[in-house]
Amino acid sequence: MKILSSFIAILFLFTGAVLSQPSTVDRKIDSLMALMTIEEKLGQLNQVNGKYVEATRENINEEQVKLLRQGQIGSFLNIIGAAETRRIQHIVVTESRLGIPVLFGLDVIHGFKTIFPIPLAEASTWNPELIEQEACVSAREASAAGIDWTFAPMVDIARDPRWGRIAEGAGEDPYLGSAMAVARVKGFQGKDVRAQGSILACAKHFAAYGAAEGGRDYNSAEISERTLREVYLPPFKAAIDAGVWTFMSAFNDIAGVPCTANQWLLTNVLRNEWAFKGFVVSDWNAIDELRNHRIAATRTDAGLLALNAGVDMDMVAGIYQNEIAEAYRMKQISLEVIDRSVRRVLRTKFAYGLFDNPFRNCDTLREKKDILTPENLALARTVAQQSIVLLKNEKGILPLSKSIGTIALIGPFVDERRHPLGPWSAAGQMENVVTILDGMKSYVPQKTKLLFVKGCATTGDHGFEVNKAVGVAQQSDVVIMVLGEEERMSGEAASRSTLDLPGRQEELLKAIKATGKPIILVLMNGRPLALTREAEDVNAIVESWFLGTQTGNAIADIIFGNVNPSGKLPVSFPRSVGQIPNYSSYKNTGRPFDKSNQFTSRYIDTPNSPLYPFGYGLSYTSFVYSSIGVSSQTIARNQNITVYVDVENIGKRKGDEIVQLYVQDAVASVARPVKQLKGFKKITLEPGEKKKVEFVITPDALAFYNLEMKKVVEPGTFKVFIGGNSVEGIEAKFDVQ
Repeated sequence: MKILSSFIAILFLFTGAVLSQPSTVDRKIDSLMALMTIEEKLGQLNQVNGKYVEATRENINEEQVKLLRQGQIGSFLNIIGAAETRRIQHIVVTESRLGIPVLFGLDVIHGFKTIFPIPLAEASTWNPELIEQEACVSAREASAAGIDWTFAPMVDIARDPRWGRIAEGAGEDPYLGSAMAVARVKGFQGKDVRAQGSILACAKHFAAYGAAEGGRDYNSAEISERTLREVYLPPFKAAIDAGVWTFMSAFNDIAGVPCTANQWLLTNVLRNEWAFKGFVVSDWNAIDELRNHRIAATRTDAGLLALNAGVDMDMVAGIYQNEIAEAYRMKQISLEVIDRSVRRVLRTKFAYGLFDNPFRNCDTLREKKDILTPENLALARTVAQQSIVLLKNEKGILPLSKSIGTIALIGPFVDERRHPLGPWSAAGQMENVVTILDGMKSYVPQKTKLLFVKGCATTGDHGFEVNKAVGVAQQSDVVIMVLGEEERMSGEAASRSTLDLPGRQEELLKAIKATGKPIILVLMNGRPLALTREAEDVNAIVESWFLGTQTGNAIADIIFGNVNPSGKLPVSFPRSVGQIPNYSSYKNTGRPFDKSNQFTSRYIDTPNSPLYPFGYGLSYTSFVYSSIGVSSQTIARNQNITVYVDVENIGKRKGDEIVQLYVQDAVASVARPVKQLKGFKKITLEPGEKKKVEFVITPDALAFYNLEMKKVVEPGTFKVFIGGNSVEGIEAKFDVQ
């Protein structure tokens, strides 16, 4: 065993001298695979779960150590700590026959120890460059703690806010979602994925997981191929174009075919059409769950379906390790199929540099140095500031003056440390969270009184202190109420059938409203909520989402005007749950809404429009759009066109505006959306300043899938709309010949 391991090491050192030659890595893989047994090959496709306990303790059991020594584990998840990952990596590199290093994966969704806002909140920044910086910091922290691979970004488009995992993505729009996907992939993987501080990214969940029926997690998705290609697939293709190395298949089925066994999706589209060169990992136990889908009778059947379809790595089910070896000996699967997946996994490990340095992320000194640094916390605060969306500001009640006399802080989240971290907060710790109470205390002068009462719990009747809360409100000049959801109410397995404030929070709000005191509502939540009643009862609404470690500081920055809010909604807020789905790029129908005609597409008890539309968000200043124009009135189908507009700050404060471009195909062979986001730019304007903003519209932005499912640009008239959200703006038009 020792002699053979030394031979492999010499082989890699020799071939490393010609790494720049095109086929060097393939030759390395060929040489290695020629020495591998079927069990060792399948071991590369086997991912096992660690204990996810403190890094100072051992995270794997005796059986897993045995499998390591036998070369039958390709990856671990949920093991953190540079010392522990070094210990485990040392076992496999020095004690297994071939010494093939393992990958350590973790759900680093929005930070590792420095926790940033949830991805839905970060999408509210409409600032991909900033989010790339966030992902870079998250990768640097995670890699310092031994992590090689994150199961992010989640790029699922979601138009049903009942679905808990809407919190993990970029919202309802494929254009914005694609921009955020690219930013995260680039941030995690860096300019060179082999460089220190980078980790492998994983685009998930492939595909259409966000279209789950009823907004219920793990449910089926019934969508057409056109909708799949135009809405749900673009962010995945964008991730590939950005260089993502891994994909994760989705739990759901599409039209009866589970994604974990969908050969058309995983091979025809992903590999053959898009030329993806990395590997695909299943979601947790998803291969075995093909039996629950009732397309597989046995674990062996499930494994054969998944492996043949193109799922290269089995997350925790153990089917590839246990059942597929016997299936191979029974000639139920070809060596070619197995080798195909093994090559993909090994190629990714080579690309990441694991064979050159298996201990690249096992430096305990870097673990102490690179985590929760002042620079990381400063970036977390900036991202949180830009993630906040101001939804209402009646009579300019915000920003508050720092000289205000007495402020009442009421609500279950005012002094909360766990919930601001949000779902999937990796190794984030409550003690590092700046609460809203902490943030407010750091801002107000000593003469300003802060009166705090929780008022109610998030759920149930316990802790309901309405009389105490009313008494505190009556003593104050203004009331800040912090209401919303607990972190466990969003994320995986956290679908809700209503979008109301849970528990007795609405009752508490009404009691405070009755005092007549001005109310600022700060929301802490992981999804759009139905706020029709609440919007009538308060003077201002600040959508803060789950902002992470720097929650209190960022909210205080906005409340007191140290920062002018600039966030815009990445997803529409419905008036009620009955409006779902409610999104900006809807189709017109043959009977579009007409308030004067009952026999049109409408509700009889509520408007069609959302309470707050996609792209919406207020500022402490005001912007005016004018002088929209196009570079040409007529273009050919293969030509670009430039659209421009003047944007002026007519207020008294410096502010950031997210200028949004929407396009409408006036007449097409297939019914098209009323408008689609095709561009956005974030600009900063001083009071009285005016800027000309330009967008280049490419042919791809005008293309769609026609009746033959071919992507084409058809001749005709196109309208463009530019404004500060999806429903307001000025328009121009041009013709395509």
